Amino acid sequence: MKEVLIIYYSQSGQLLDIVQNLATSIEGANVSITYYRISPKNDYEFPWKQDDFYDAFPESFLQIPCELKPPKADILEKKYDLIILGYQVWYLTPSIPINSFLKSDVAKKLLDQTPVVTVIACRNMWLMAQEKMKRLLVSCNASLVGNIALVDRHINHISVITIVHWMLGGKKTKYLGIFPKPGVSDEDIKASEKFGTPIRKALLSNDYSSLQDDLLKLDAVKVKPLLIQTDIRGNVLFTKWANLIIKKGPTGNPKRKKLLVLFKYYLLFAIWAIAPIVFIVFLATYIPRYNKIKRDKAYYSSVRLKNN
Repeated sequence: MKEVLIIYYSQSGQLLDIVQNLATSIEGANVSITYYRISPKNDYEFPWKQDDFYDAFPESFLQIPCELKPPKADILEKKYDLIILGYQVWYLTPSIPINSFLKSDVAKKLLDQTPVVTVIACRNMWLMAQEKMKRLLVSCNASLVGNIALVDRHINHISVITIVHWMLGGKKTKYLGIFPKPGVSDEDIKASEKFGTPIRKALLSNDYSSLQDDLLKLDAVKVKPLLIQTDIRGNVLFTKWANLIIKKGPTGNPKRKKLLVLFKYYLLFAIWAIAPIVFIVFLATYIPRYNKIKRDKAYYSSVRLKNN
């Protein structure tokens, strides 16, 4: 019997729907699946309150862990043949609960010398978050063998409007009745079960050498070249903001609150003013940078980690 552990953290339930659909084509004869939802001691409310959403930025981006409730004892009693790790992206980084788990002794015990498939559900930018995830998995002595990234397929500025409606309003509905539904589409969530077939095959044969290639054939990952540079540049700017804000003290500090207001307006300016400029520069330099863009797409579609 092959033992599979699905570890996840989901606020809205979208990610749970995805991993459950994925599991339908993995479970069956000779495969047992266990679920483990990561639970912070002080959980993050959904829908978000606007102030709480922005206040989570510095700790999220700087990967500062929060306290977690321990998993049930029976989860720790097994040695798993495969772990599927579902996560959200917060501020270009794995969410605080996921980051906190991966820095815990529990993670080091569960993931040690274990194949891992990551499953991402986010608005659109996940590339640098996955790079951080790769390093966290290395620190747990785990082996990343596959990655699936499901995103909102609508254009950037449309998805910004709809995701705010969902995250702050709590309902995955069409904003004003005219905008598309936010997040990963219902069709993509339902279709995620197709990714379970190659995962089950690799699991039963204990051969993950071609798994990511098999997942890519099913469109498990689509790297948009424009978002590579946007994500990299965003991380540079977020580093400066996060370090500046964290120095103002913990949540509730008046100086921190004032700086978070400035960050909020900076973020809106970056999305609505800077992003279009980045797009124009990207188009203007596409041809001379074509070979590098091609190499970058291949790398970020893979499960490799640079310099490792």
